[in-house]
Amino acid sequence: MAWSHYREMIVWQKAMDLTDEVYHLARSLPKEELYALSDQMRRAAVSIPSNIAEGYGRQTDREFRQFLSVARGSVFEVETQLEICIRQNYLSVPDAKTALALCDEVGRMLTTLSRH
Repeated sequence: MAWSHYREMIVWQKAMDLTDEVYHLARSLPKEELYALSDQMRRAAVSIPSNIAEGYGRQTDREFRQFLSVARGSVFEVETQLEICIRQNYLSVPDAKTALALCDEVGRMLTTLSRH
């Protein structure tokens, strides 16, 4: 691999930024969503950099790509949950803008990386 540690991967760094943003946004959701949408959104966000790191630690490129695929799925999960928050008027579009942009960026990076 081209990196000596997964922390050097820009996609992992961006995924960590996305996780930070999701945690920030989740704090503003209504209390009734604490153990539902808020919790699910945080877990999906955590899954993204975690799967990138776990895939990096695997021994084959095939396994690495498999974990990148799981991470990419989690990106779409977070994106959908953000859209639900917007539709439920828990978040405004401007509030979610940074997180949605990071979802798009990380998703594209994972797609590109998994093809190489």
